Amino acid sequence: MGFPMTHKVRVVNYNTSLTKTDVTVTKKTNVRWIIVAILFFITVINYADRATMSIAGPVMAKALNFDSVAMGYLFSAFSWAYVACQIPGGWLLDRFGSKKVYVASIFFWSLFTMLQGFIGFFVGGVAVVILFSFRFLVGMSEAPSFPANSRIVAAWFPASERGTASAIFNSAQYAATVFFAPLMGWLVQNYGWEYVFWCMGSLGILYVFIWQKFIYNPNEHPMINEAEFQYISQGGALVNMDQGNKKEETTDRSKLDYVKDLLKNRMMLGIYIAQYCINAITYFFLTWFPVYLVQAKGMTILKAGFVAAIPAICGFIGGVLGGVISDYLLKKGYSLTFSRKAPIIIGLLLSMTMVFCNYVDVEWVVVSLMALSFFGKGLGALGWVVNSDTAPKQIVGLSGGILNTSGSLAGITTPIVIGYIIGTTGSFNGGLVYVVMHAFVAILSYLFIVGEIKRVELE
Repeated sequence: MGFPMTHKVRVVNYNTSLTKTDVTVTKKTNVRWIIVAILFFITVINYADRATMSIAGPVMAKALNFDSVAMGYLFSAFSWAYVACQIPGGWLLDRFGSKKVYVASIFFWSLFTMLQGFIGFFVGGVAVVILFSFRFLVGMSEAPSFPANSRIVAAWFPASERGTASAIFNSAQYAATVFFAPLMGWLVQNYGWEYVFWCMGSLGILYVFIWQKFIYNPNEHPMINEAEFQYISQGGALVNMDQGNKKEETTDRSKLDYVKDLLKNRMMLGIYIAQYCINAITYFFLTWFPVYLVQAKGMTILKAGFVAAIPAICGFIGGVLGGVISDYLLKKGYSLTFSRKAPIIIGLLLSMTMVFCNYVDVEWVVVSLMALSFFGKGLGALGWVVNSDTAPKQIVGLSGGILNTSGSLAGITTPIVIGYIIGTTGSFNGGLVYVVMHAFVAILSYLFIVGEIKRVELE
């Protein structure tokens, strides 16, 4: 293992005999923060690629004569594949390592995103089937991304910085709306819906080269020095995670055995339940929130589009702040359990304020309550750092796959259930109560099921 880059500070001390002694102090590099910046930007692209259909869809549907039923199937294609491939994706990460699997993931989801821009060469049912297949393949290709983020953070960051690092890459889901929704709208308006897919796909493929240049395991990275390596390894980073997998098989047990072990562990089960509930809040904002503003609060579509960005910005701020607060508490000497749970519970309590929108009609009050709610959701969205803290070191990727499966299931159930509630009652009030109850269940899960937060050891 080599550490080619060293930064030294020369300190001059003068003794009583007026001779001087040189003391060389090694200053640690900060490569780990470059790593998390790369994770942040690829996750922004990840979420933007998921949203391409939302932006290009209306114009595409009109151009290709897709009806609402066809669009419904097309919108669902990503989520079904994404959920189905979480656990296999996590296993691949543990088996072949984060760098190889993630770079393949980036390339293929970008390729399938780009190919959607050529769907205009087909017509009718053939176009629907091909586009559904591409969307399905995008979901399949993106499946390892978040488990890989969790593994890389576990490998590169000590426990005292893991909350901030995880919050940074997790907050990219909010930043994607802010960064790329205006660009994609501009492309549709000025060039056509095809350019959304071509632009975003090309951007992802270019990012492959950045990934290859900067992402390495900690003890292989050409930019890290020994001081930083010792700092992260002594702080609890799993610096040899992938090297161990290359040299030998973790065990001869099957993937299903590992899944059973994790689901039988009370702490991990509580974390997975909470992740599902927290993501139910996310998917309300991603799916029904703009419709809620138009139908329940009487806003125009244009106004609702701008207003919908406000909770996203607040969610981003809350998401970063949650990790910073958690790490601050840990550095101040509080236990890992308290440091992680305190922001989660406080944030989820804040997210429950959206229910008060059922009792007010003043627009600025509604927007303020929703912004506070999404800020709280961001503050409490520490599921990925908790996974990095708790998952068995041999199967961090697989555990992340189960965590993401749990959360992504909410992307299927939440839009459907809220749709049935609105159809049955004619009101969004029950839908907001449904979302708030998920926040409450997540709080109960962390308080009474998860218990002490600690790393699981495999037998």
